[in-house]
Amino acid sequence: MSEQEETWEIPESELHPSLVVRVVLWTIGSIALLLGIIGIFLPGLPTTPFVLVAAACYARASERFYRRLIANPTVGPLIIEWRRHHSIPYRIKVIAITLMSLTICASMWTFAALPWLQALLATIGIVTAAVLWRIPSRDHAGAAERRDSAG
Repeated sequence: MSEQEETWEIPESELHPSLVVRVVLWTIGSIALLLGIIGIFLPGLPTTPFVLVAAACYARASERFYRRLIANPTVGPLIIEWRRHHSIPYRIKVIAITLMSLTICASMWTFAALPWLQALLATIGIVTAAVLWRIPSRDHAGAAERRDSAG
């Protein structure tokens, strides 16, 4: 099997035995997916974490919705990468941190009269960027090596 075929192999779902739990998970997954879709168009609302939550919920709630999400050419590879290796592509991390930083800076400028809110936004941005940066990226070994040598 080639590397490309291996990448697109769909990780298995494990449906929860309880119908009530599956309905709750499906509802949470659908809300998360909706928020992820809104996040594509609304700066500051993250897309990737919501799509990953939706995939996790669908994997336990609905084989059909899970497979449709995994088969999507835009988000499917991200979900597969996370399910298999608990990593996020380096390019996605850089884009997410950059857009988040720009959005937070714009928000801080908007709330110039409220220094406590500016401080809160800055803290949220720094913590979120640090958490996102620490998630491994298999496609960028140099970043992991630099991080290991620094700390």
